[in-house]
Amino acid sequence: MTRYGFETRMIHAGSEPEPVTGARQTPIFQNTSYVFHDADDAAALFNLQSFGFIYSRLTNPTVAALEERLASLEGGRGATCAASGHAAQLLAFFPFMEKGDRFVASNRLYGGSITQFSKTFAKFGWEVDFVDTGDLDAVRAAIGPATKALFAESLANPGGVVSDLEALARVAKDAGILFIVDNTMATPALCRPIEWGADLVVHSTTKFISGNGTSMGGAVIDSGTFDWAQNDRYGGLTGPEPAYHGLSFYESIGEMAFTAHYHAVGLRDLGATMAPMNAFLTLLGLETLSLRMERHCDNAATVAAFLAAHPAVAWVSFAGSDRSPFKPLADRYFGGRYGSVFTFGLKGGYAAGMALVESCTLLSHLANIGDTRSLILHPASTTHRQLTDAQRIAAGAGPEVVRISVGLETVKDILADLDQALTRAGQAAQAAE
Repeated sequence: MTRYGFETRMIHAGSEPEPVTGARQTPIFQNTSYVFHDADDAAALFNLQSFGFIYSRLTNPTVAALEERLASLEGGRGATCAASGHAAQLLAFFPFMEKGDRFVASNRLYGGSITQFSKTFAKFGWEVDFVDTGDLDAVRAAIGPATKALFAESLANPGGVVSDLEALARVAKDAGILFIVDNTMATPALCRPIEWGADLVVHSTTKFISGNGTSMGGAVIDSGTFDWAQNDRYGGLTGPEPAYHGLSFYESIGEMAFTAHYHAVGLRDLGATMAPMNAFLTLLGLETLSLRMERHCDNAATVAAFLAAHPAVAWVSFAGSDRSPFKPLADRYFGGRYGSVFTFGLKGGYAAGMALVESCTLLSHLANIGDTRSLILHPASTTHRQLTDAQRIAAGAGPEVVRISVGLETVKDILADLDQALTRAGQAAQAAE
């Protein structure tokens, strides 16, 4: 559907009328397995000589429709969905990482990603080097012979940091390594990293993609343009795969090698499969993505301006602010909109942050972003709690920091709730002194 516009593909890509009943909406294929046409058909599917449906741990028609739509919206060649954003990240590295391999990642990531990369990945023997990806010389210096990938977020959660995607893509390309971008916060409605040189794009579809807080999920979209055979780093895709009689995924499948491996080996063996119901709900959410993102971003700009002028607020880290050092990058990559998740600091510090989130009545105090509802969180006591003080500060989650995910409510109601909560937070901070 590449000839169609973004909004058209947002509604139609991957979805055709169901041929038996004529149902226009993609059905929920809530089943485990699929009948083969004959023995030759079964053999061809298991040998990866043809592609189709075998078992829903590997492939499912509802999930496949979502994968096709996400690939279309991000401008990729293929996509694979998983049970969560963290599952998608794990499986994104799985095809090419071996024990002792390394990758470089931004030190300004979502706290859960920092923990996953530094703690859980280490159990696989995969090591990470965190750097300030705004310092390109530091990125180059961190890349060594065992480095296989560079990882960054297009718009960082929660600090409002914008990555210079094109510059980072050049560094990765010059080094002959993969460039992976988490585009959860921006979504393809604002930014399509593949257009700026990314090789893989990762999403937590739990967030803005589904948009209503109902459905866990993750996805990896493959550009289909990375040359896996350019050096000897990627034997997992260029070398013989024992489970498929020595087949080389890249030699046999070409530009779909990564996506095929993700399904045929990653989902087969790690089993982090997206549920058909979650795929169905995410497809519904995608139909309104661009409309929702417009309202999210407009509301967020109003809320950020309100907070910047509030006497209880020390600072606001919003990429759309004229004071933000990231505004030029945001203007370039996001087309004049700046997302709806950002942080601000309270003059009352940790005590004020705790009091603020407890005092909101309209805004929900919970650990999620990208919902239609406005959400608020104190990262230092929740999502970034497992990090060291230095890591929290580097990630933009110091003790005074509050994260807000601005929703779609009437904006004056959001402002009113924040105003009364900030008053209470100031009183609590004074009492704690």
